[in-house]
Amino acid sequence: MHIALIAHDSKKELMVQFCIAYCGILSHHTLCATGTTGKLIADATGLPITLYLRGAQGGAQQVGAQISCNEIDLLLMFRDPLKPKPGEPRDNDLLRLCDVHNIPVATNIATAESLVRGLDRGDIDWRELVRK
Repeated sequence: MHIALIAHDSKKELMVQFCIAYCGILSHHTLCATGTTGKLIADATGLPITLYLRGAQGGAQQVGAQISCNEIDLLLMFRDPLKPKPGEPRDNDLLRLCDVHNIPVATNIATAESLVRGLDRGDIDWRELVRK
């Protein structure tokens, strides 16, 4: 599966720790990420990650384009709900695209853990469900 990783500045360290904890599972999938987040994860885990631009420089739109073309199967986007940011419209656009294209999305670590563990167990093949 193709997994996209995005994290707000205040959640980047949490995303790195998440990826360290689930490195074994994530290593079996194709990963992409916005620039800074992806570099931090790659440096900490050694996982191969396709790096897009930084989120504010167009990386979020690059992920959105991948979602629109059905090239992303899962989005992990750790957001900071307590600090409104100028990038919130981009976040909402990504969430809307995930809804339109039936892409599972996690915006917090609890949901991300559930999705990644389910992915590892093979509980659900989301693409097969969508094709039916």
